[in-house]
Amino acid sequence: MSPAKLPRNISGQDFRKAVARAGFEFRRQRGSHMVLFRAAPPTTLVVPDHDVLKPGLLRKLIEQIGLTTEEFIELIR
Repeated sequence: MSPAKLPRNISGQDFRKAVARAGFEFRRQRGSHMVLFRAAPPTTLVVPDHDVLKPGLLRKLIEQIGLTTEEFIELIR
């Protein structure tokens, strides 16, 4: 089975809304970077507030929060 394709044109705000469903809360923003936090397991995530996140960055952010691409796609819907 081949890995799921990452969705295109995901903005920083779209990513923030999706991971909010996984327990992340918006903490603060400085410039174009949003800081998100999850209590359990404790995780801090810095996400750029860009119109489109590049695929490599998106894949790395998904990996940092411990989700598979398939799980992230379910959150984004």
